[in-house]
Amino acid sequence: MPRSAKEIADFLHARLAGDGGVQLTGISSISSASQGDLVFVEDERNVAKAVATPASAVIAPESAGATLNSKPLLLHPHPRLAFARAAQLLRAGPNRRAGIHASAVVHPSAQLGAGVAIDERAVIGEGARIGDRTWIGAGCVVAPGVVMGQSCEIYPNVTIYPGVRLGTRVMVHSGAVLGSDGFGYVRDEKTGRYEKFPQIGRLEIEDDVEIGANSTLDRGALDVTRIGRGTKIDNLVHVGHNVQIGEDVVIAAQTGLSGSAVIGNEVVIGGQVGIADHVRIEAGAILGAQSGIPSKKVIRGKGVVFWGTPARPIREYLKELAVLARLTKRE
Repeated sequence: MPRSAKEIADFLHARLAGDGGVQLTGISSISSASQGDLVFVEDERNVAKAVATPASAVIAPESAGATLNSKPLLLHPHPRLAFARAAQLLRAGPNRRAGIHASAVVHPSAQLGAGVAIDERAVIGEGARIGDRTWIGAGCVVAPGVVMGQSCEIYPNVTIYPGVRLGTRVMVHSGAVLGSDGFGYVRDEKTGRYEKFPQIGRLEIEDDVEIGANSTLDRGALDVTRIGRGTKIDNLVHVGHNVQIGEDVVIAAQTGLSGSAVIGNEVVIGGQVGIADHVRIEAGAILGAQSGIPSKKVIRGKGVVFWGTPARPIREYLKELAVLARLTKRE
């Protein structure tokens, strides 16, 4: 659906410079822009380059306001963020028709909200509750008793175990497994054998969470594993039992969180980070890629980058590397 430059500027609370009647139909990068596209630049020096493309309008930093251009500028203090929000208006959503595909299996006791779409070969278990406008992709399994809020998007081949609760607007990508048993065993010292510790807890995922492809989130052992509102989890991430993740946390691919770890609000975790059991990462800390955090360690420092194994503030880590380099040269 075409939108005028003025309509988008108003939506973004951006200042419009130029013709607000220009019609926009999509988004693009600068290198592949065509007529009707909206592009963005974060540096005033790149405005001229963006204007020279076939794109019909440009989101630019506020400092570009004095520049005269042949096409409209949408001036915003955070162009990348504004572009992401504009995409919500301009990108056509998937064409999903409400209804149940003939090959899907839905238990008679399951409760489906208005506008729910269930694709081929999906299975919806006994007593499951699915909120309005939620989409369940092909081959998904939603176990008995699962509760799912409104406007969720569950991509094909996702498995959701019993005892899982999803909030509204949760997005789960293909191959993810939610609510599987945690890795908990008790060793019999006499026989040396391991016996399974009960894994009967729950997994609760709050609103606006996104979970990447082939990620796995365990249920609590006796209590609950919780993922806070707005958290974004990349592909191939493992979350162990009883883990507590706060709000607006970002976790990159191939990270593993062991049981009972606690992650505060707005923590950023890089790729391939290993977090041992009972670790506490306090609000706002940043863990660099491939960091390792030993059991029961507490990481604190809002905005502080931690790196290495065991993880420590990056300045300290770099100093240690410099000393090691000097010692190596002496040899």
